[in-house]
Amino acid sequence: MSTESNAVEANFDGLVGPTHNYAGLALGNVASAKNAELPSNPREAALQGLAKMKALADLGLAQGVLPPQERPHIPTLKKLGFSGRDGEVLARVHREAPGLLAAMSSASAMWTANAATVSPSADTADGCVHFTPANLATHLHRAIEPETTSRALQATFKSEKHFRHHAPLPATPQLGDEGAANHTRFCSEYGAPGLELFVYGLGADNEPKPEKYPARQTRAAGEAVMRLHRLDPSYSYHAQQKPEAVDAGVFHNDVIAVGNRELLLYHEQAFVDAKPVKAWLRQRLRGRTPVFVEIKTADVSIEDAVTSYLFNSQLICTPDGQMWLVCAHECADNENVWRAIQRIVDDPENPIAGAKVFDLRQSMRNGGGPACLRLRVVLTPAERAAVNPKTWVDNALYTQLDAWIRKHYRDRLVLADLADPQLLEESRTALDALTQILGLGSLYDFQR
Repeated sequence: MSTESNAVEANFDGLVGPTHNYAGLALGNVASAKNAELPSNPREAALQGLAKMKALADLGLAQGVLPPQERPHIPTLKKLGFSGRDGEVLARVHREAPGLLAAMSSASAMWTANAATVSPSADTADGCVHFTPANLATHLHRAIEPETTSRALQATFKSEKHFRHHAPLPATPQLGDEGAANHTRFCSEYGAPGLELFVYGLGADNEPKPEKYPARQTRAAGEAVMRLHRLDPSYSYHAQQKPEAVDAGVFHNDVIAVGNRELLLYHEQAFVDAKPVKAWLRQRLRGRTPVFVEIKTADVSIEDAVTSYLFNSQLICTPDGQMWLVCAHECADNENVWRAIQRIVDDPENPIAGAKVFDLRQSMRNGGGPACLRLRVVLTPAERAAVNPKTWVDNALYTQLDAWIRKHYRDRLVLADLADPQLLEESRTALDALTQILGLGSLYDFQR
């Protein structure tokens, strides 16, 4: 039996952590900066994300879940010279370096599009699924994630027969890696050999660079991941993101372009030059004719794209083969964006059958839409059977996680609450319980 027709693209969403807050930590993330210091609602955020997971599972998609991380992260604070009991550490860092406390309390691991880059077995020389956790070197609050992310991925994708786990790339400016947010795969069927597009902001010295905000993804990182994953260079491509878009708040490629199967949906300002990208897809894609849907600036400005996160929508294929756009409610609220979506849906020349709108306002206010919340993993039936079974979202797991969130999460959080030792204890208690629900073993090493 062919694995091509039986392989699925699974989505593994990150559970929003108990310390979800608005600190505006990510330079270049306009939505995050705009809402800095507003009260957050961690319980609502987690329930909104869980509702999206359940809805996609109900559509027949393979839907998994990845855990939050321990926050505030006391081990890092101790490495930075804050000593004493946990409560004393929190009080001192809140008094002396409140910005550092905010960074050590971020729930940003919820955005699993930044967790790793994943290449399916159909694309790799050894026939295994390869994972490289992103080093997230640009921002401190994210650079502390890769160690736990690596352990979580290994606890979820355990089989040495099917999965290869690489270490994150060295955390240097030349190798900045933000994971799947700058990586798109195209194919005829998910289990067929595909094409892998790596998008970067920082390349050679003679290439243009953004001036206002940092380019988080480097070409050197994409090339390293390509080698580690044993991809065929002829079926991999490295394209540069337009620097002016980065400076307008497009901090990842998935804020201005999204692809799925044979379709590339992108803004005309997405790439320095889209023509060679399209030519490569036309030349190399096997089994289907590529479809390109370009959104013009005259129809949707970059500002509208960023505030609505149109391009941070998910493109999914349901079991009947239909393709859908999974977008945030902000897309429906923006007349220009919603008009563009309706034109796409009404156009018989592209495969998108319709749009499914979700309320993800808690995540959106921090600068992450539907696509930020998920990591795409193509799996054959044998590979799917090798995944930790407790991480698949079904009615039973949904009920467990819904009850877990309602029991452990606060419904209001402001930055001053991050210094509360009770919040730390609540978070650890919640994560202890979650490891049992998801069968994650000793994922966390709480230094109580």
